[in-house]
Amino acid sequence: MRSLPTILKTELLARSDWFQIEALHLEFANGQQRVYERLRGSGYQSVLVVALPDPQHVLLVREYAVGVEQRVLGLPKGGVESGETTLEAANRELMEEVGLRAGRLHELGVLSLAPGHLCHSCKVVLAENLEPCSALGDEPEPLEVVRLPLTQVPALVASGELHEARAIAALFMALVRLDEAGCRSNA
Repeated sequence: MRSLPTILKTELLARSDWFQIEALHLEFANGQQRVYERLRGSGYQSVLVVALPDPQHVLLVREYAVGVEQRVLGLPKGGVESGETTLEAANRELMEEVGLRAGRLHELGVLSLAPGHLCHSCKVVLAENLEPCSALGDEPEPLEVVRLPLTQVPALVASGELHEARAIAALFMALVRLDEAGCRSNA
């Protein structure tokens, strides 16, 4: 395995409350030098929740996404607050965004998005045994909750209606877990 490049210098190019843009001056093992820019977060940790009311359905939310300036279909998600575990944050976000809490939570893994440019990862949590329980969240408007048969996920992705990469990957992780556990029929 090749060694990691040596960081010769790091420059802060810009900063906001949420992000920093850094330039990294790197030297690779073969002597080549390059400057890469990356978007670095402020230590923000996040969670993405695959909420299953039963083994054949998933709960999605439709909300406004400023990055693409449209309402998008995705999974309940949010930040891990100080002092919270990933599973506690997943349950809180589920209560705030969907009005349910999970009796059983399981961490499925970690996803990164554009690791060549972003210093951020997101933990994926499977939520099952759901029951009503709401909490006040930080959303500016109520989210539309969509109950969807898992069998319709591929068609939603193919049509472009479900296009957030993290949500698609998280759903795939959940489907693999359900299939391994024998919880889902192939119907």
